[in-house]
Amino acid sequence: MKTSFVSNMTMQSTLLRTIAEAQTELMQRQKETTTGRHADVGAVLGAKTARTLNLHRDLQRLDSLLATNALTQQRLSASQHALGQMSEAANQLQETLVALTGAESHTQLDRAKESFASALSLFTSAANTSFSGEYLFSGINTDVMPMQNYLAAGSTAKADFDAAFSTFFGFPQSDPQVANITKAQMSSFVSDLEAMFMDTTPTGTWATNWSNASDQNMASRISNSEVIQSSTNANTDGMRKFALGAVIGYELLNLGLAAETRKEVSDRALNLMGSAITGIDGERSTLGVSEARVKQANISLEAQSKILTTSINDLEKVDTNETATRITTLETQLELAYTLTGRLQRMSLVNYL
Repeated sequence: MKTSFVSNMTMQSTLLRTIAEAQTELMQRQKETTTGRHADVGAVLGAKTARTLNLHRDLQRLDSLLATNALTQQRLSASQHALGQMSEAANQLQETLVALTGAESHTQLDRAKESFASALSLFTSAANTSFSGEYLFSGINTDVMPMQNYLAAGSTAKADFDAAFSTFFGFPQSDPQVANITKAQMSSFVSDLEAMFMDTTPTGTWATNWSNASDQNMASRISNSEVIQSSTNANTDGMRKFALGAVIGYELLNLGLAAETRKEVSDRALNLMGSAITGIDGERSTLGVSEARVKQANISLEAQSKILTTSINDLEKVDTNETATRITTLETQLELAYTLTGRLQRMSLVNYL
């Protein structure tokens, strides 16, 4: 009579292997429930994997453009706000100059000087506006503060103006001889100042005493085929003329000038402010066009992103109902396998001897 070796080890090993496989599949199904896509895209799609990878790359590029466009929109909005402040300040100075026509009262003239000082301060502050650590009106020199403060102690721009006045007239502003300055002389002096302020060379007054900005503006790519101007700079004609008009109003209006000469100062400052408003509002219009182009680009990018997302989902998305059902089945199988394994482990001939 032949006897065979009897053991439950084979049955236990089979059940343990079944448990391991079920646990692995359960984790994959749970991951699919969380992500909404196949746990192993390559295994499911096979030759189509390259296509879904290309779609993901294109979608990431679109998402990157949308993210940078959001920053560009915020930078443009901040620039518009600062330019709006400058334009409003220039309008207020115009009103001040109009109200000052024919005024000879020292109190009125002193108040006018204070108005020009406030406008200069606001202009400097607005020109030095920063966003996300970058100065908006520095052109491509975004890490450099663009505008120096004319009213600050030790200002080189102030010293340069005083030197220009003394050189042209032969005496300082505090000298009583200012009463003898004629309208023609003052007109000639302001014209010389304007030539100095509008000098665009690196050694000119503006570049050496006022502005550290670059003439080259920031450019931003807003789509695969579009690049826009996304900033302006402190070297534009509008800003130069604002500074000049504010300076001559601040420095000259309350001097002991003859009425005719003071009117010449007022008229020139008024004309400069008008030109400043035109120039600054022109920059606002340019940036406004850029804002509109960013908005339109975003509409197109979002539409493309939606199409790509739909295409990716068609390839990778799982049926959540089917996955949930499979998870329930696997959990039931595992529970049964654990029960059978436990019973097999308790089976022993010793219990029956």
